[in-house]
Amino acid sequence: MENIYTPRQRHVLLIASLLGLGGLMLLGLAQYLTAFLGAGILFVVFRPWWLALVHRRRWNRRLVAVLLLLVTVVVLIIPFVALSTLLIDRLVAFARRPELIMDVLHKLEHATGFQIIGRQNVQQILQQVARQVSSWVPSLATGTLNFLVIVGLMLFTMYYLFMQETYFLLGLRRYLPFRSDTLTELGDSLRNNVNANVLGQVVVSLVQSILTGLTLWVFAVPDPFFWGVVAFFMAFLPVLGTPLVWGPAALYQFSQGNVGQAIGILLVGLVVIINVDNLLRIVLAKRMGDIHPLVTLVGLVLGVEIFGIIGLVVGPLLVSYFLVLMEVFRRENRAAKAAKKAHAKPVGGNSGSSLPNASGPAGA
Repeated sequence: MENIYTPRQRHVLLIASLLGLGGLMLLGLAQYLTAFLGAGILFVVFRPWWLALVHRRRWNRRLVAVLLLLVTVVVLIIPFVALSTLLIDRLVAFARRPELIMDVLHKLEHATGFQIIGRQNVQQILQQVARQVSSWVPSLATGTLNFLVIVGLMLFTMYYLFMQETYFLLGLRRYLPFRSDTLTELGDSLRNNVNANVLGQVVVSLVQSILTGLTLWVFAVPDPFFWGVVAFFMAFLPVLGTPLVWGPAALYQFSQGNVGQAIGILLVGLVVIINVDNLLRIVLAKRMGDIHPLVTLVGLVLGVEIFGIIGLVVGPLLVSYFLVLMEVFRRENRAAKAAKKAHAKPVGGNSGSSLPNASGPAGA
């Protein structure tokens, strides 16, 4: 029996079917998307170790894969869950007892003579902040069981990415609709983003956190360890960062009448912490991937809103990929125009060259 579709129609319907099925799969896996994104990011982070141990030293593939999973759990997952739980629990406690912050604000109003904010507004702000941060961190936002499922999926996917490394990389080159040089650019952009926004940013945030916590401890701010943890998360913001922590701490000491300690916090923050941050970012940018701060800032706002905490990496990556593809589009358009001109040039050249030959005899 003859098929009613033309070859072009079958081709279009095949593409539409693939897109439809892919969309349904993404919709069904939407709540677990962070697991697969996290596995891909960790694959890029740990791949240099994998290449060194498996490809150069010829270690057992399965053993190295299991070791990398253990490193992920011990170094990344457990500390992250502990820090995020501490942060959110404390924010919830502040939201339930706004009088602790109101007392500081009243003293600050008395010292400055300006009315800052009302009790009701303070409680609403604290509740909104606690709710927003909870939505970013999957450990409390999605429940323990769902969080364990996400972590399990991430580790499982990461294991098979390493074990099936060759097929995975060949599959990317085979099925992604880009040329080889475009894939290379996208790979370089992925590596630069992961290095800058994971490895480099974690180093910067850790140093910033330690310096902020020590500063608050030296100048007798209550609970410096907790505020050091807050500084670790705030340091991911490339513009605001840790001033959101030591700035209010200086205001707190000023409200308590400790003017000297407030000035000390401000001096250390402005002279030491900010300069160390700038110096580290410059050094690490040269070593780990030079990402423009505006790309990072826009990507953070975009990524955290869509993907949660993993959006700290995925967001800047999306912006970088957009810019790379725009550059590829511009370059291919320019190449197409150049090819069109080169194709048209011989026609004009032949007609132009025939004019002297035609006029030569006439002139003679």
